[in-house]
Amino acid sequence: MKKLVVVLSLALVLVLLGGSALAQNVGDKSVYFVTYFSNSLTAGAPDETVRLINDGDTGGNLWASFYVFDDSQELQECCSCVVSPDGLLSESVNTELLANPLTGKRNYRGVIKVISSTTGNGGTHNTLAAGLRGTATHAQHALGANYILTETPLADSNLVAGEQSMLQNLCSYAIQLGSGTGVCSCTPEDHDF
Repeated sequence: MKKLVVVLSLALVLVLLGGSALAQNVGDKSVYFVTYFSNSLTAGAPDETVRLINDGDTGGNLWASFYVFDDSQELQECCSCVVSPDGLLSESVNTELLANPLTGKRNYRGVIKVISSTTGNGGTHNTLAAGLRGTATHAQHALGANYILTETPLADSNLVAGEQSMLQNLCSYAIQLGSGTGVCSCTPEDHDF
């Protein structure tokens, strides 16, 4: 009986250790990120930037599908930008993500959502794939008329099917109904501005 207890205890320890070792090697499988922009298109404020890298885990290109919302939760622009393995994509908030708003109104603050995908399709269809990592700078108003830039990692978020479908549908409508507006542009990879 003692041998059985020892064998079972040893088996349990091995399973627990093996499971925790396996969990440590999994890595971050995030596919959905959010950030904000503020004081954009504002005189005297520095341009904000979203930077993304492809960690190379998939061995192929990934696309960053961008969805840019104003502070009234209305989609203003969307697009998909390619990021090659170990590549760097730097997007200017002012000149790439806010330059062609669907409504034609200037957007000073709002939300940027990014989906990591193996397909481009302008943001209207995403095949989810982990591998993008990113940061965003934010123009913070300081004393007087001065601004300072802060930089934070993009926030990992949970992408549920309803949110993915809504983002893709809004983007599709913007492209179809916008007559050329509502589509953001992409900086060529490895080109900073």
